[in-house]
Amino acid sequence: MPAKTGKEYIDRVDKAKANVWINGEQVKDKISQHPAFKGVMKTQAELYDLQHDSAKHDIMTYISPTSNERVGTSFMQPRTKEDLEKRRKMIQEWARHNNGMMGRSPDYINSGMMAYGTAADMFGTQDSAFAKNMKDYYELCREKDLSLTHTLIQPQVNRGVSAAKLPDPYIAARIAGKNSEGLIIKGARLLATQGGITDEIMVFPSTLLKQSEEENPYAFAFSIPNNTPGLKFICRESFDYGKSHFDHPLGSRFEEMDTIIVFDDVVVPWNRVFAYGDVGICNQAYNESNAVVHMTHQVVSKNIAKTEFILGILQLMVETINIGQYQHVQEKISEVIIALETVKAFITASEANAKVDKWGMMTPDFTPLNIARNYYPKIYPRFSEIMQLLGASGLMAIPNEADFNSELRPDLDKYLQAANGGAYDRVKLYRLAWDVCMSSFGSRQTLYERFFFGDPVRMASALYNGYDKQEYVDRVKEFLNRTENLAEIN
Repeated sequence: MPAKTGKEYIDRVDKAKANVWINGEQVKDKISQHPAFKGVMKTQAELYDLQHDSAKHDIMTYISPTSNERVGTSFMQPRTKEDLEKRRKMIQEWARHNNGMMGRSPDYINSGMMAYGTAADMFGTQDSAFAKNMKDYYELCREKDLSLTHTLIQPQVNRGVSAAKLPDPYIAARIAGKNSEGLIIKGARLLATQGGITDEIMVFPSTLLKQSEEENPYAFAFSIPNNTPGLKFICRESFDYGKSHFDHPLGSRFEEMDTIIVFDDVVVPWNRVFAYGDVGICNQAYNESNAVVHMTHQVVSKNIAKTEFILGILQLMVETINIGQYQHVQEKISEVIIALETVKAFITASEANAKVDKWGMMTPDFTPLNIARNYYPKIYPRFSEIMQLLGASGLMAIPNEADFNSELRPDLDKYLQAANGGAYDRVKLYRLAWDVCMSSFGSRQTLYERFFFGDPVRMASALYNGYDKQEYVDRVKEFLNRTENLAEIN
């Protein structure tokens, strides 16, 4: 099957009937019709339909090297800088459709699977079969246009000790055994965004495990269908409250859902295992394959679209109530402009300085992308703050769509009108701003961006320790010695 349509995406997920729980109840009927999921699944279907838009066909898809069918560009193994540019354009088509509000749109994990598949030989250092498994799985994902969620984090029980030292060694998912069929996994993982509304789940370690025998049972990498027996998705409260697009313009469309994953003696078939029982191999996978680089390239590309959307909302708010002449307003909007152009420059630099890696992939320069992924979690919360400061009481005076369809309409039209338009459009805009910076959906977006790649302090430490500073230290030493030499001459 080549690049799929939106209908095929929905039909496939409905037919799978993954074990999804929300509000204390198991989803029994079509998940695409459930109030918590129908909005985001419709939006995701629209993304897949863009692959079949004749005007975008050449950007959204490419010819498979094995089937000669058109497959999704997010699976493309870039060999040239032109390939990287095409991938980025495809990523931003999807990101601009969802305004950057879907952090786990399918192209995110697709970028990682592409990198792992290209670097499959890395997994063969433990067992040659695992290299073949990864190559085969990447091709399966590409040819069937599989959608994937992923889970990386161990439950937050006692972060002062390792998972092996918790009261129950099976709180964090671990290898409980193995048999002729495959690995047996028992325990839990966090935090699978879009859990239950994709085809499959990728399970890799996220952070470095300690190099010790007791950690080895927690080291594994595999992918399995979401409807695998024993696999359970436990959802948080939905931030899609079943309201109209007027009332909740973002939550009603882009609520991706976050889930806890429970493995109840789940059997992972051997042909789906990429590594297990070896901390060293699992720890190196993310960086050695350059998956981190290609996934970060996707994220920063997405963040450009998200920042463009934020800037557009803010400027429209300014025009709506005529506050653009105030310098403090101009200064605040300029912060967002600076952020947008900064993030765009990071992407440009990463692609301009791209090089072919040892796996044969044209790989963006990671340094500007690494700076970008440290920068954006700090600046995005400021966007919300600026929106609140400029919106002020206007973010409170936001009657809903039912009010506009009632006998209150004349009052609303009079008292909530804009400097350049009617009350309905003004409130519609301010409800959008509220959904960005104040609603449950918006608050989740801020938290999500803060921790998109993990603990920002740990990320900053990794940046500090990995950045080559010696050239600049040597330059200072040379200058100091130069001054000494001049003194000696005199």
